[in-house]
Amino acid sequence: MAVKEFKFSGLGPTGQPVQGTVFAATKRAATQKVNTLAEKHGFRTRTVSQRQVFSYKVRHPNGKIVQGEQKAFSAEEISSALSKMGLEVIKVQKKFLTYQRKPPQQDMIMFVRLSANLLKEKLPFDEVLNLLVNDVSSTSLKQVIRDLNADLKAGMEAQQAFMKHQHMLGKFTAYMLGIASRSGNMSEIYEATARFLERQNEFRKSIKSAMTTPAITVLFLMLAFVWYIWYIFPQTAGLFEGFNIELPPLTRKTLAFSHWLDLNYGWVFLVMVVTIGGWVVFARTQKGTFLIHKNLIRIPVIGSLLHKLNIEIFCRVFSVLYSGSGDNITVIKIAAEACGNAYMEHRIKTVTVPMMVAQGAELVRSMEASGVFTQMALARFRSGSETGNVRNSALQMADYYEAETTLKLRGAVEGIQTAVAIIITVAICFLTVISSEIALISPSSTDIMGV
Repeated sequence: MAVKEFKFSGLGPTGQPVQGTVFAATKRAATQKVNTLAEKHGFRTRTVSQRQVFSYKVRHPNGKIVQGEQKAFSAEEISSALSKMGLEVIKVQKKFLTYQRKPPQQDMIMFVRLSANLLKEKLPFDEVLNLLVNDVSSTSLKQVIRDLNADLKAGMEAQQAFMKHQHMLGKFTAYMLGIASRSGNMSEIYEATARFLERQNEFRKSIKSAMTTPAITVLFLMLAFVWYIWYIFPQTAGLFEGFNIELPPLTRKTLAFSHWLDLNYGWVFLVMVVTIGGWVVFARTQKGTFLIHKNLIRIPVIGSLLHKLNIEIFCRVFSVLYSGSGDNITVIKIAAEACGNAYMEHRIKTVTVPMMVAQGAELVRSMEASGVFTQMALARFRSGSETGNVRNSALQMADYYEAETTLKLRGAVEGIQTAVAIIITVAICFLTVISSEIALISPSSTDIMGV
């Protein structure tokens, strides 16, 4: 859910004005946060207003009329700012439809990659943002960059500024870019984040390209198969039903299925729609995502591939954050969130982290207890713990699994294509057998005269 900015005002115990900002998903949540602050610091809340998008129309001194949009907490705030610039304010009103699409992944990658390259050239970050805001094609990402630039110039902490836009940038990306400014190795973290996004995008594109053609092929095969069984086949084989002769078993059963479809096609369609719709809704729930991710990594061949990809991402994020932060618990939590598997994230957060915090267990034993890491990954982390070089061990594990998953993905694609070819062959053989049975039916002259 999008994180929104709210400004509150109030009066202190001695009547002095109090104001500040909080971030929350809804106004109700923001009000609760403000009330908690009021109880803690002893002030009385007066107003809580959300920062929203306003459209304005102004007239320049040369007579030119200009329209635009700006975020603010009130229309009066924008009118005052425009008037101070010497502009005649014609109209300022709140926009009710302010939905912004999430920036395309390619634009996100370009933003982080170019930022990493420019930071390597020792450019100040505010100049980096000013350069990139003109090159980004996504309107929503441009607005995010403008907001980031404004917040940072206003003195807001970088991590807070980036986390404001986690619904647009992604939680992992926002966190990584936020901590980069206080890590001491800003360009390195941007480089690692760019590589992570590129790797993630490459894998998704590979899976998509591998599955699109087989999925379309199977879909059209099913439609053609149903059309033949339901419409074409009864037109030919149904002619022999009136001869009162015994039909071959496969032909008889196929005709019976065709007649059943004639009587129940409405119910069949309804059940299919409800089943598919219910599955989509369930998959989008937290519990549905958890169960799907839990069983996804157990699927033969492709499950192992996805599992190793999740571990690769965990290790890569762990190695980057471990080098810039001494808080191992926070590092493990962020790496778990970034791995992309809700089941693995849950096990790491509910088993590994509590063992380390409450029981003081070592890293490798806690990771092994979660049951989501491979023996090879555990062995590398164990070796790193013994030598005092956990970061390099995690990075080596990530590089190894990246190479392995890249090679195995090609084999998986070939396996999927082979499976689709087998399905097509079986379907063609079935239709050939049915057609052969019809060709072998030869009613006698007595049967025909009887009709």
